[in-house]
Amino acid sequence: MIRRISILLFSTYAGPFVVTFVVAMFLFEMQFVWLYLDELMGKGLETSVIVELLTYVSARLVNMALPLAVLMSSIMALGTLSENNELTALKCAGVSLIRILRPLLFFSITLSLVAFLFANNVWPIANLKFRALLKSIGDQRPTLTLNDGVFYNGIKGYSIRVGRNDVEKKELHDVLIYDHSNRAVASRKVIRAKSGRMEQTSDKQYLVLTLSDGLYYDEPPEKVSPKKEHRLPMIKGEFDKMVLRMDLSSLMFSNDNESIMKSSYEMMTIGQLAGAIDSLDTRLDSVLTALGASTLEVNIPAATAPGKTMASPDTGVAAARAHPLLRYWPASKRDRIIELAKMKNRRQLDALDSRSTEVTHLEKSLARHRIEWHRKFFLAATCLVLFFIGSSLGAIIRKGGIGLPTLIAIILFIVFQLLTTAGEKMAKSGLVAPYAGMWMSTAVFLPLGIYLWRKASSDSVIFNLESYLSPIYRLAARVRSFLTRRMPNTQTNRP
Repeated sequence: MIRRISILLFSTYAGPFVVTFVVAMFLFEMQFVWLYLDELMGKGLETSVIVELLTYVSARLVNMALPLAVLMSSIMALGTLSENNELTALKCAGVSLIRILRPLLFFSITLSLVAFLFANNVWPIANLKFRALLKSIGDQRPTLTLNDGVFYNGIKGYSIRVGRNDVEKKELHDVLIYDHSNRAVASRKVIRAKSGRMEQTSDKQYLVLTLSDGLYYDEPPEKVSPKKEHRLPMIKGEFDKMVLRMDLSSLMFSNDNESIMKSSYEMMTIGQLAGAIDSLDTRLDSVLTALGASTLEVNIPAATAPGKTMASPDTGVAAARAHPLLRYWPASKRDRIIELAKMKNRRQLDALDSRSTEVTHLEKSLARHRIEWHRKFFLAATCLVLFFIGSSLGAIIRKGGIGLPTLIAIILFIVFQLLTTAGEKMAKSGLVAPYAGMWMSTAVFLPLGIYLWRKASSDSVIFNLESYLSPIYRLAARVRSFLTRRMPNTQTNRP
């Protein structure tokens, strides 16, 4: 019997879980494509690059799709069993709810462990690959497309405009080129031709423009001496044929940003994050110690002997001139002493400001690392909490299918994501501790899960409207009875 129960549960749970996970991943990926459509359009990316990018995006979206799949499949599976009275039959046979759900509970625990391993080992690599690839795509210039009457600035050092581009014959008409590739002399060459032909080398490293019947001239640098004898003449010439060879390396796709981003907190495992947190704590303590020493040094009173410094540049001359020990110095050196004291104190205040800024930066970095550390466990805990909520709701609402269970799951998931996002933002801004911000949504949903589980175990009906309206009906009946007894008994005389 136990084996039949396990098979029944898995057959009811597995289908909705897989379908919901796939659909959620697809919808979230489409949202990503919509958000980054402008950066992907017109770059001439190969299909393999796009597929690679979507693969890394999929790994990053597991933290949203997996909890939603767990929640929805739990509600649908238990709702279907309750609707078909199969759950009731099992309970009547003396099987408790926790015993019925034991196979799914083991599956959820295993899934949570896999989610933890995924968040700790796969997620950092996916983040690194995604960030590096997205930056490479963003740095890549648009593909070489010359539109009629529009300047094209994709090739570094050149600005090209054609009056008409005959794509079929590969001919250009009314070509205008601004060549400012030679930045050493800060000059700009202007080339204009009646016609031309555009080709790329076999390795697509260079663009070869063959221009016919044109003229060119070099404009002198703008920043030249105003004296006439130092002004540079304009160089002008005509040509029947000119061949330009332009480097297209700026158009080539290059993915070499991974080494730059490896040290980011999003690309670290738990062990790496723990080491980074210890280093940041040590560094913060040393900076705070130095900050305290700098504060004490700045607050020292005015100089009492040669070589000592003043308290603050703002107290300045008035405090220095009032100091009684200055009378022992020659009058010719007093102003110099005061200025030196003010300069020394300014340096101390600048150092104080610098250390204060460093403390702020270290505190923010430390908070980000701690948030990421808690995130490694967050996905696993979320799967377990939402499983208990979903299975309890499914047993209570006694409704399967994709109607009411889907609506309830989406509403709960949206609330959960809003709490998660709000908590993370509060933690990043320093309003709450990192652990409080990252676990705020779980802290809200965990008591809800316990409450729903107790109601589902005791067969309590919490979604029946009559159960909530019956006390109101009873109260209304008592009020009506009380008013009836208090009113005088009058008889109506009929003619």
